Amino acid sequence: MEITESNAEEAYRISRSLIGMEITTTAGDGAEAVVACRKSLPDVILMDIQMPNMDGIQSVREIKSQWPQVRIMMLTTFKDEENIRLAQRAGAEGYLLKSTPAKNMAQQIRVLDSGSSILDANVLKTLTGNDKEKNKEKLSRLTNREKDIMELVAEGYSNKEIAEKLFIGEGTVRNTLSIILSKLELRDRTQLAIFYWK
Repeated sequence: MEITESNAEEAYRISRSLIGMEITTTAGDGAEAVVACRKSLPDVILMDIQMPNMDGIQSVREIKSQWPQVRIMMLTTFKDEENIRLAQRAGAEGYLLKSTPAKNMAQQIRVLDSGSSILDANVLKTLTGNDKEKNKEKLSRLTNREKDIMELVAEGYSNKEIAEKLFIGEGTVRNTLSIILSKLELRDRTQLAIFYWK
């Protein structure tokens, strides 16, 4: 395992808490992390976000582009949505806060190493809380008729069946469905049904 942390004391504290895990190397910034990964090719990397020279997000991108099999856990104090999303897009499979108790941290790292993705409970709340607010805002863009059609699509009705239920033409259903998908920034009926049932 590799630990990438700009604060040496913090890196030491983390390494001491991970009893039973072999720490192959530590790195002080994102650029060092890439070099260290090339040398030791660890199974798991614990990566901070804010570091000098190269930040953790950029380092994750670099490492994942060269060694996609390496599992990366972001270990940071930041739980804002932007950093979480950036880390996920870069390829990190896990996101834990440094405030996580040592015993839990070791357990979560083992789970990550076994192939699962990990999100800290507080991080998950940040994501789902923000998603709910965004979804509410998107729903407010729809007219009552559009909401009716969305509900019937989510319940599995075809365009023809929706047209019959609402006493409108099938072409009107198709056109309205396109408008709904556009307003909600969704791709197809499946995504619309998932959005509705969230």
